[in-house]
Amino acid sequence: MSYTIGEATSSQIEQWRTALSAIERAAAAMFRDSPHPQMADAPLACEQLAPHDSVWIACDAHGQPVGFLIVRAAADALHLQEIDVHPAHARQGLGARLIAAVADWARARGVPALTLSTCSDIPWNAPYYQRLGFRELTLPELTPHLLEVRHLETCAGLPMQSRVCMRKSL
Repeated sequence: MSYTIGEATSSQIEQWRTALSAIERAAAAMFRDSPHPQMADAPLACEQLAPHDSVWIACDAHGQPVGFLIVRAAADALHLQEIDVHPAHARQGLGARLIAAVADWARARGVPALTLSTCSDIPWNAPYYQRLGFRELTLPELTPHLLEVRHLETCAGLPMQSRVCMRKSL
């Protein structure tokens, strides 16, 4: 199947808000069979967009969203806040293509890196991102932004014993 990827306008985000929520909820359902089943019912990131967030969307051949990536600017990187692909379109490289599109966009603007936080004990989380060139950061390497991310994740009840921050240099 053919897919297109691009940064969504604010009107597209509004138009597709219900579809984005359905994609995120369907992707989150995969956590039910993971070491962290409670994450399947976490609040939806796509419903908590900050004004400065950008959203990159993967659309199918009919122009319908099937995946998305929420990007948040930090002082020294772009932070990948949320990445979701609907399970019906999984294993087609869409997550990697979304990340590559954002990386290309960031590189062209002189952004030195991408960051994210994820679970280290789930195959489609940290091990997947390592295959895409991200590396796990040690505690002394965490920037103020990533320390804030960890604080917010703690407050949200995420399983911090398995959460890691990762960085990919561009």
